[in-house]
Amino acid sequence: MAAFFTLLYAPMLLFLFGFIYGNEPTPFFGNRGFIDSQLPAYMALIIVTVGLMSVPISTAEDRERGILKRFHSTPTSPAIYLFANIFTYYIMSLMGVTLLFLVGRFIYHAQFEGNIFSILAGFTICALSFFSFGYMIASLAPTARTAQIIGMVLAFPMMFLSGAAMPIEVLGDKVTNISKYLPLTYVVRLMKGLWVGNSWAEHWLNLIVILGLLVAGAIISTLTFKWE
Repeated sequence: MAAFFTLLYAPMLLFLFGFIYGNEPTPFFGNRGFIDSQLPAYMALIIVTVGLMSVPISTAEDRERGILKRFHSTPTSPAIYLFANIFTYYIMSLMGVTLLFLVGRFIYHAQFEGNIFSILAGFTICALSFFSFGYMIASLAPTARTAQIIGMVLAFPMMFLSGAAMPIEVLGDKVTNISKYLPLTYVVRLMKGLWVGNSWAEHWLNLIVILGLLVAGAIISTLTFKWE
């Protein structure tokens, strides 16, 4: 299930909505097509599904099954286990983004106007931010089932109210006002801005919110993380 949501969920949605709306430029999306506008937002879908579903559920399950306890009892530093775990999630997320880009580029001829290194840096910061959020959930949740419920309750509203699953332009003013209070909204804004070549300075607020989530999640999960 984790592999499906990481690798296939966002590309499938892109393919589905691309089939419905196409990618013809329209003033509604700033003279860009639906795919051109929404492809970078679908990167946020991958980030939130991995960060708030895969990370907390898997980590809490490993703790319940005693796997974390056994890792903790070995001479290997806990930091090595955590780094390997985070790196695995990051590579899987990057693979999902690659598949997403291939679908958009070769099926719908999506246009990329930004800098590949800026996109990669933005994606990395956003992914680590939500990963830290996921570890915080895993640290605070008493069981894997609780972690799953919390993750899904937080993830799904953010997917559909932040502009990640559907363009924020079609959701109306009320949803737009609600989206201001959702962390994923700032991921969507940053990735869409970098995709079209905006500078980092134009997205200072988005970056501050994302970095704030990263720091808060890292601190809380470090203080509350339980190996058993």
